[in-house]
Amino acid sequence: MGALYIGVMSGTSLDGIDIALCEIDDASCKLIHSHEYPFPEDLQKEVLNLISNPVTLGKVGTLHIKLGNLFAKSINTFVQEKAINTNKIVAIGLHGQTLWHAPEVEFPFSMQLGCPNIVSTQTGIKVVSDFRSMDVANGGQGAPFAPAFHEFLFSHLKEKAAIINIGGMANITLLGKNLRGWDTGVGNVLLDYWVKERKYFPYDQNGVFAKSGKIDKTLLENFLSDPYFNLEPPKSTGREYFNWEWLLKHTQEFQSIPQENIQRTLLELTAQTITNTVKNTDINLLIICGGGAKNNFLMERLTELFSGRVQKSDSLNVSGDYMEAMAFAWFAYKRINNEEVNLCSVTGAKKNSILGGIYG
Repeated sequence: MGALYIGVMSGTSLDGIDIALCEIDDASCKLIHSHEYPFPEDLQKEVLNLISNPVTLGKVGTLHIKLGNLFAKSINTFVQEKAINTNKIVAIGLHGQTLWHAPEVEFPFSMQLGCPNIVSTQTGIKVVSDFRSMDVANGGQGAPFAPAFHEFLFSHLKEKAAIINIGGMANITLLGKNLRGWDTGVGNVLLDYWVKERKYFPYDQNGVFAKSGKIDKTLLENFLSDPYFNLEPPKSTGREYFNWEWLLKHTQEFQSIPQENIQRTLLELTAQTITNTVKNTDINLLIICGGGAKNNFLMERLTELFSGRVQKSDSLNVSGDYMEAMAFAWFAYKRINNEEVNLCSVTGAKKNSILGGIYG
């Protein structure tokens, strides 16, 4: 029997806090319980405000504690609802909420908020957090991290496969002799920005708004001209780059275009920047996970643009909704056992590292 770990993930979409209880050993990571808890609107606004505006150290520190309290409350609710004996939990893998990701600047860093000491104190469970800093310190991008877990889960597949995680941003994992992966660019983030601003919906459910529009080829070319899409990996990105200001800049000359056409073109941007990465490769299977897998129209476009098969990770008995939370339970397992994580071929770090700090 494996050891029990909890993984906690809140991504760039800010749509919820995913919690997964996993039984883990050297050969498997089995999902036992899972649940998504809402991300409070006031904290969501506070996170977005800090990302978009000049801030004080006081505001950053306050948000760090607020998020720690939120994560601890969500974990305690989860433990109570699932009747989990916390004495049997080895550790919590806490990713934290990314506030800023800047691996390419003179003094590179990746900042995740959500105080792990608060979480450990309030739950009574050891916490592993701050996973990205060591990879950045060793010259890596500090992202994406999912490819290491994807390799652990799917390396047994006989087909040439790529795993696509579509959250706020999208990342790809290319399985093979040399593991590779990177952020392809936008996932749901720009789609959510536009539909929220124009239709007051939190997201475009099943891509209905996008499907009602038509692709504007000139606008799509304008989107695709962004230098990020032509960068060679390793590369990673986030809201500090692809945000509302980016969207306004690229649409300011297209004010006469119907709103639904912009939404449709944004969906095409996501679909094409994902499938372009596997053109001229021997990949014949795309495994999709993350929130984007729930967007039926996006799934349709991925299937139409890709020459091979497209399927959700759930069809392989791996939850697409909770894969990232599972991943950070697994990263906690690796840290507690002082094991390096195979990521240097993904992030460009000088070496593989033991990732994360232990709190509590």
